[in-house]
Amino acid sequence: MSTDPSSPRQTISDALKHFGETFPSLTVQEVKSSWPKDIGEWLESIQKRNAQHKKRVKQMRKQFSITMELMRVEGVSVRKLTPPVLSDRFKDHVYLDIHGGAFVYYGGLSSIDEGILIAARLGIVVYSIDYRMPPAFPAPFGLRDIEAVYRAFLSQENSKNIFIGGTSAGGGLTIALIQSLIRQNLQLPQAAYIGSPWADLTNTGDSRQTNEGFDRILVTYHGELRAAAALYAGTIPLPDPQISPIYGSFGGFPPCFIVSGTRDLLLSDAIRVNRSIRDNQGTTHLEIVEGLSHAEYLIAYNTPESLVVYDGVSAFFQRHS
Repeated sequence: MSTDPSSPRQTISDALKHFGETFPSLTVQEVKSSWPKDIGEWLESIQKRNAQHKKRVKQMRKQFSITMELMRVEGVSVRKLTPPVLSDRFKDHVYLDIHGGAFVYYGGLSSIDEGILIAARLGIVVYSIDYRMPPAFPAPFGLRDIEAVYRAFLSQENSKNIFIGGTSAGGGLTIALIQSLIRQNLQLPQAAYIGSPWADLTNTGDSRQTNEGFDRILVTYHGELRAAAALYAGTIPLPDPQISPIYGSFGGFPPCFIVSGTRDLLLSDAIRVNRSIRDNQGTTHLEIVEGLSHAEYLIAYNTPESLVVYDGVSAFFQRHS
């Protein structure tokens, strides 16, 4: 080992380093040139991606010994995820999980991967919302489904017993939901988790340029990500707050735990969301994890970096419960 203080030092875990070396990441040019061009190609891509993700979810359920129950809440498919051990701090609470997937992927069973991690690592009962998605159901169908489920839980639970959150598109939908609840003067969740949020579906934000090609997961905005934004928005302009909630109001937000990584293509979204809440006297904790690409704490979940994120969510929820 070099003793030269000017030599490069590894600032990420060996597990994350190994993941980065083995993950089949595409080049910027490959991502720009390979994306679904019509509805038929989108349906084929969605079916293929979801089938691959189901295998991962089944492995995770077995690894974490999670019990799952499929139910319908206000006509929306919801999966109840129960860990083998409930935390004393959260035994009277529930967590509503809003899955990611660029607003188009990971419906059905493939939607519960982060719900599994939240359930297992926090020791809390999770309800994962399988909201409707494009191509058949562009915005605002998904958000309406999520709000319908939240309202149903609000009628059964004290809002102080409800946490809510999600990663990527799930993070963006969490923000949009909270903004909708505030507009309607509805009770808010006790606290929210906003992971690597896709809060601005336009090509805006410094990290979209500085992290292009360095983010192992998203790689670039140009290509599938831009196409997914258009598919999700449908006839609604991308800067509309119900599509890009960064352009909505942030007054009155509940406490929010916000996560991103130094390689995240959407790092700017997390930073801007954090600043918008803080500028409106809200309470936030912004966790920027060294070396992580977009949502990599969820994808590379067997890493110390992933444990740090969910330990942080747990501690934040405990402080605000």
